Amino acid sequence: MLALGFGLTAALLWAIHDLLARKLSQGATLLPILVLVLGSGTLGLLPVAMVLGGWGRMTWLAGGVAALSGLAFAVAIGGLYKAFSLAPVRVVSPVVGAYPLLILLTAVAQGRPVSGGDWLAVLAIVIGITIVAVASGDDAPDGYAARPGVAIGWAALSAAGFAGTFALAQEATRLGSELPVMLVGRVVALATILGLMVWHKGSLAPQRGHFGVLGLMGLLDALALGLVTASGGLPRAEYASVASSLFGVLTVLLAAWFLKERVRPVQWAGIACVFGGIAALGLLGA
Repeated sequence: MLALGFGLTAALLWAIHDLLARKLSQGATLLPILVLVLGSGTLGLLPVAMVLGGWGRMTWLAGGVAALSGLAFAVAIGGLYKAFSLAPVRVVSPVVGAYPLLILLTAVAQGRPVSGGDWLAVLAIVIGITIVAVASGDDAPDGYAARPGVAIGWAALSAAGFAGTFALAQEATRLGSELPVMLVGRVVALATILGLMVWHKGSLAPQRGHFGVLGLMGLLDALALGLVTASGGLPRAEYASVASSLFGVLTVLLAAWFLKERVRPVQWAGIACVFGGIAALGLLGA
């Protein structure tokens, strides 16, 4: 299924992006980093969207929904970077990656039928996050800039932002065209973060040597979000959102390998529980 392939590819791209985000966000001023990441992704997307965009299919309604997706994405990426600046990947990624749970709850609120298997998958996600959170309370303070609960709160905000981003972007794609929707969303997200930076009187001054890495992160993020957004015009588009959420387990594995972040057996159990539940939602067509 093409939507599933799009989602899995996006998961890999986001895992690499998040590994770099965890590395660069520690002890750094986040708003300039976010502006450069969003800006580089927007610049990479701009010529493609202008030439191949299909702007004739865009409507004012599609543009408005795309703009809302951009606001949601600003919340998502802001919460993600903040959480990564406060706690290790093993704490943040399972919570952020649980946004399909919010997509399911939205479906319930809309009156769509939800099976017993879906609810069992949700229970697995909640239990897994609880295990990770409780086990993290016994961790050594190394790698933490705040209490684990604070990082989990930012990660939960990010998850809500991602759930809103994907739902709104895919709806805008159905109303209009993929590339214009992606460009509008990224421009709005960039303008939002840039406005916050100006309000806080920040400056674009990341550590020397980071510009290339930040540019790469922006391109990875833009391509991953683009794949999930483009899936809005495919059958079973929700599969892309669910599959892409597996970026979290990939990020944990990459962090354990490259950043040498220690994950205890009980935390592995919780992480497996979270992403097992997410995979189950995908297989059940949540």
